[in-house]
Amino acid sequence: MTIETSTETAAPADGAAHADPTLGVTVSESAGRRIAEIVSGEPANKLFRVAVEGGGCSGFQYKFDLVAAPDADDLVIERAGGTVVIDPVSLQYLAGSVIDFVDDLIGASFKIKNPNAVASCGCGTSFTI
Repeated sequence: MTIETSTETAAPADGAAHADPTLGVTVSESAGRRIAEIVSGEPANKLFRVAVEGGGCSGFQYKFDLVAAPDADDLVIERAGGTVVIDPVSLQYLAGSVIDFVDDLIGASFKIKNPNAVASCGCGTSFTI
């Protein structure tokens, strides 16, 4: 079950009820709109996967990918026409984060404001907890 929302409410793909299934993860309006724009031209992969992997210059790095369907245990968040999926392991590292899309003079990119990161690299794609 997935919920279209403008707040932090979302549900796991399997529809299971949890006390706080999002762990406070928020998708901004601008990120939702940009995801919807990106996937509008995709024939099959319509979901935006956000994951955390080991690596990068700071220990962990964010990975963005397009996928066709969520895994059974993924968190699914819909916002402004875009759908974000996050696996349970990555969700632990993303607790309290805001997934945003920023378009400014320097460039356009997805940014994650992660309160768990104590340090990050200059480009913002890797971090330390």
